[in-house]
Amino acid sequence: MGTSKRLKKDRAFARSRPISGELILENGSVFKGFSIGAKKSVVGELCFNTSMTGYQEIISDPSYAGQIINFTFPHIGNVGTNLDDNETYEPFVSGVIINCDISEPSNFRSIQHLHLWLKQNNIPGLCNIDTRSITSIIRTNGALKASLDTLNKKGETTRKKLNQVINWQGLNGLDLAKEVSCKKIFKWKPINNRPKLKIVAIDYGIKHNILNSLRSFDAEIIIVPAETKSKDILEYNPDGIFLSNGPGDPKATGRYAIPIIKELVKSNIPIFGICLGHQIISLAFGAKTKKMFQGHRGANHPVKNLITHKVEITSQNHGFVVTEKSLPKSIKLTHKSLFDGTVEGIEHRTKNIFAVQYHPEASPGPHDSHYLFRKFIEMINKNKKNAKKKRY
Repeated sequence: MGTSKRLKKDRAFARSRPISGELILENGSVFKGFSIGAKKSVVGELCFNTSMTGYQEIISDPSYAGQIINFTFPHIGNVGTNLDDNETYEPFVSGVIINCDISEPSNFRSIQHLHLWLKQNNIPGLCNIDTRSITSIIRTNGALKASLDTLNKKGETTRKKLNQVINWQGLNGLDLAKEVSCKKIFKWKPINNRPKLKIVAIDYGIKHNILNSLRSFDAEIIIVPAETKSKDILEYNPDGIFLSNGPGDPKATGRYAIPIIKELVKSNIPIFGICLGHQIISLAFGAKTKKMFQGHRGANHPVKNLITHKVEITSQNHGFVVTEKSLPKSIKLTHKSLFDGTVEGIEHRTKNIFAVQYHPEASPGPHDSHYLFRKFIEMINKNKKNAKKKRY
């Protein structure tokens, strides 16, 4: 369907009388609301996101696989959806909870109503729910397992759904990176026909705007599946290696990822990791990770750069964290959360390796930390220059 036809259709869109649905938390709390998106029953970990903008980027972030997002900002969907703000080809989020019913979109970029976009992407949701109360429950009790049901199947009692929630294993020990990772190697089209750099990105659930950020430095990016062997990666003769964000327990992903990273470290090729990539790098050097009480999700998290002593306002989405006490002597702590003091960035003391827990590409969020991409490129160029000197 062409853009103009779809826009015309969406302007005429009027959702029929809403079907009621319910959210059931593992502590027994029940919230009833109106269904939006797909008619579906799902179980996932309930979390909250404090961002005021960028709901399409948030919902399409692969790192939300296995999770139900409770938006703290009440007006979600008011600017519709478009073709440019998707952070992946296929969203993996379990479901969404919003406060107000979705208004008719009012934005020149909008081509589709959020309700229709959710339905098209098979994502169930509920609106007209007290999201403030849900957030308060999560803040008090930590991340909770929950059931979101918009099917209303006969015989599906609240007790039966609660039992499904209780019996679900949760995110601890769950490897979701394999599920969201690409299945085949592909390339992100460079800006120029003859890019100056070649970067291999290991896809644990990579966001499109990370690829766009790397491409902006005149780089060709080759995206490989999460389980790609180190020898296959090195056959591309990359100038740099990037480890992406992603969902699930880093220790579970680490079962196959850590041996790969250890081999890549030996190559002395510069490595940069974000979010899950940061956690896997830390695990590869002997650090440990743990499940957080409620995680960090939003676009306004203050982080202190311990090198420059500057504060960066960052975009974050993670439920696991590297424990500071477990960091080996070879790893230097570079960034810390000003909310709870948790580890937000590391770098190796002698090798060209660094990583951050947060998202410097934002989408949504501020661009205070975009310099980290430039740091990676400068590290690559310096490494290439030194290698050239050694040859001659």
